[in-house]
Amino acid sequence: MDYLDILNQRYATKAMNGQVVDQQKIDNILEAIRLTPTSSGLQPFEVFVITDKDVKSSIREVAWNQSQITDCSHLFVFAAWNNYSAERINHMFDLTNEIRGFINEGWENYRQQLLSTYPQRDPKINFEHAARQTYIALMSAITQATLEGLDSTPMEGFDSAALDKILNLEEKNLRSTLLLPVGYRDTNKDWLVNLVKVRKPIEELVNHI
Repeated sequence: MDYLDILNQRYATKAMNGQVVDQQKIDNILEAIRLTPTSSGLQPFEVFVITDKDVKSSIREVAWNQSQITDCSHLFVFAAWNNYSAERINHMFDLTNEIRGFINEGWENYRQQLLSTYPQRDPKINFEHAARQTYIALMSAITQATLEGLDSTPMEGFDSAALDKILNLEEKNLRSTLLLPVGYRDTNKDWLVNLVKVRKPIEELVNHI
C-alpha cells in the first residue's frame, strides 16, 4: 500500500465496534507521532492514550456525545504546550546535543534566537503555534493507523476547557487540541462506510504560478 492508497482508503469512521487493538499497532502509531516533523524540532505537545472506560465516558460527555469515544479501543488526546518557556526550549536543544554527541555553533546560535523571541511573546500566540504542530502529528497518527489496518476519527468537536479538567492538563501546562479515537469500524452502524470519498477536483484546489 502506498501513501495515496492510504489516503484513499481512510475515512472518518462514524461507528466503532469496541474491539481491542493489539498493543504493537498502538505502539507503531505512537512512534509515527514521535517521528512527526515539528517547528524547530521542539515537539511542543504531549499525547494521552485513554483506555479507561470511565475516563472515556467522561470525555464523551464533553464531546458532543460522539459514540466513537467510548466505542473505540484507544482514544488519543493531543495536548499542546500552553506556552514556550526557556526550560522547554533548552530541554530539546540539550537533548539534541546529547544524542548527536557534539555541540554545533550554528545550532547554539539558533537556540539563542529562539530564547530571545519565543518566551517573550504573548502566551496566546505561543499556544496557537504549538497547537498547529499537533495537527501535523494527527496526520501521522491517522496515516499509520490506516497502514495498521485500523480506523480512526479526527475530532475537534469537544469542550477543551472541560477536557483539560478531566485530564488535569492545566497542572501540566498543557491544553487539549484534538481527539483521535482508534479502533475498528462497525459496518452495521456506520452510515459513511460505503459512501464514495468526495474531494474537490484538482483544478479547484491547486494554483500553478
